[in-house]
Amino acid sequence: MKQNPILTNESNNGTHTDKYNLQRFLDAQSHYYEQALQEVQNGYKSSHWIWFIFPQLATLGHSYNAKYYGISGYDEAEAYLKHPVLGSRLRTITKALLTHTDMNVVNIFGGIDAMKVCSCMTLFDAVLPDDVFQEVLDKFYNGKYDKKTLDYM
Repeated sequence: MKQNPILTNESNNGTHTDKYNLQRFLDAQSHYYEQALQEVQNGYKSSHWIWFIFPQLATLGHSYNAKYYGISGYDEAEAYLKHPVLGSRLRTITKALLTHTDMNVVNIFGGIDAMKVCSCMTLFDAVLPDDVFQEVLDKFYNGKYDKKTLDYM
């Protein structure tokens, strides 16, 4: 079965590699995704998973986790969205966030992580406009994009 060229590169010897090391997200999410989804559904983030569930550009981060799980740019963000597991999970947890019609995003995530979610939504909306990411920006951020994310793209 031929693999999707967005997800992998074929080296000279015919083996497949993960061009953007998206496996780092799969590894981290294998331990935390269900918990993160439950917390978002409950409307309160209480554990530490923001970096690999709602990734943002690596240039925005200062901590080890922010840089390690940071997205390098448009092409990696596109590969992330096209990945059958990662893209689906991001859309699912984003849709779960949208179910909170009477809550403020800061109350759900806290101030710093709410900014990271805005950066994440801005990044992925730039890659795939008119998707669920714009809905989050409209609902929780008054339709405003994260300017730093746009500047770095």
